[in-house]
Amino acid sequence: MSVNFISIIQISIAAVLIQNFVLARFLGLCPFLGVSKKLSSAIGMGLAVVFVMTVSTIFTWWIDTAILAAMNLEYLRTIMFILVIASLVQLIEMVMQKFTPALYESLGIYLPLMATNCAILGVAIINTDINQFTGVPFTFVESVVNGAASGAGFTLALILMAGLRERLESSNIPKSLEGMPITFITAGLMALAFLGFSGLSFFPK
Repeated sequence: MSVNFISIIQISIAAVLIQNFVLARFLGLCPFLGVSKKLSSAIGMGLAVVFVMTVSTIFTWWIDTAILAAMNLEYLRTIMFILVIASLVQLIEMVMQKFTPALYESLGIYLPLMATNCAILGVAIINTDINQFTGVPFTFVESVVNGAASGAGFTLALILMAGLRERLESSNIPKSLEGMPITFITAGLMALAFLGFSGLSFFPK
């Protein structure tokens, strides 16, 4: 299987910066806003998302290519992808509960909600589509890279937001903007900042 390294680099940078799932596609906003209160929780959730996105990409690409597409069962993609993602989330939930109980408690309900995280499901569906850089469907390697890079972009957004929210806690904020109002404003400004990456001439619009 040949690997197009230029395409790999394009996919990686696009997934992290230009088409960031949170700040450009606006997917996975629930854990983004709920878990970004503390930097430690944001890092833990980010690593969990990277793991689930990468591993689920491996399984979903193989299932879609070897089974669904071969048997003309593409209409079952969403159901099969959710089953794979839910299984991986259950696995990582058990591992966290056993080895990192403090992190498991801090993530709370947002950890099992990863099973229905639209960002994780979104990257699995996107990997079945046409690669915008090559004009042909994603290869296995490109799909895995896209999954891992999308998870890295999700983690980057979480960490940046957590750092800003920790700084905001010690800042003099008007009473009417405390809590979620200033959080939404901060998220909007971050999205505008990431919008600047879409102007890179290296990538097609």
